Amino acid sequence: MAELSREELAAMIDHTILAPNASEADVRRLCGEAKEFGFASVCANPVWASVLADELQGSAVLACVVVGFPFGASATEVKAFEAKTAVAAGVQEVDMVINIASAIAEDRDALVADISAVAQACHDGAAKLKVIIETSELTDAQKVLACEAAVEAGADFVKTSTGYSSSGATAADIALMRKTVGPDIGVKASGGVRTREQALEMIEAGANRIGASKGIAIIGAGEASEGSY
Repeated sequence: MAELSREELAAMIDHTILAPNASEADVRRLCGEAKEFGFASVCANPVWASVLADELQGSAVLACVVVGFPFGASATEVKAFEAKTAVAAGVQEVDMVINIASAIAEDRDALVADISAVAQACHDGAAKLKVIIETSELTDAQKVLACEAAVEAGADFVKTSTGYSSSGATAADIALMRKTVGPDIGVKASGGVRTREQALEMIEAGANRIGASKGIAIIGAGEASEGSY
């Protein structure tokens, strides 16, 4: 299993707050924690885009929001507009949820079209796109198809889960996703990663980013904030 220092592990974690009852004070607190501990980003709902940009300006921590969250069932044009608006507010990373029904139907063209529109909205503003495929809802063949579609559409990362479905990240899914996308696309493990051991298992399987609301506990710096992600 990978041996990483606290600082190295923190730099791979998206410090996450996606609860619908999260307040502005909660989001600002996570930004302070992320700067203190050196997390990769703070990931929040898009209503907080400008707050993230304000709090994280001048730091190495990236501002990240989700779009089409948590079901991925918004119209493509809505997802793209949501991403464009967030990037205009100063966000540097966007985590979008695919149209899960398209993946289950194995409709590659629909997946590529959905992801491409959001990728363009992100890349036009120099932001990166992570594509959430919601692995718990898909067969292995559908996971592969979704990852291939994400790569074709220009995504920068593929990501396991929203954290709001029946289960989250597994090492087996991470390994499958890494094998599918190759070495040049990021793979993010999210959903149910709560301990250092779980995080290291995901990294060993091929993840280079971890999404978690328990980042402080994962790096061994204290108790985690409450959260469902």
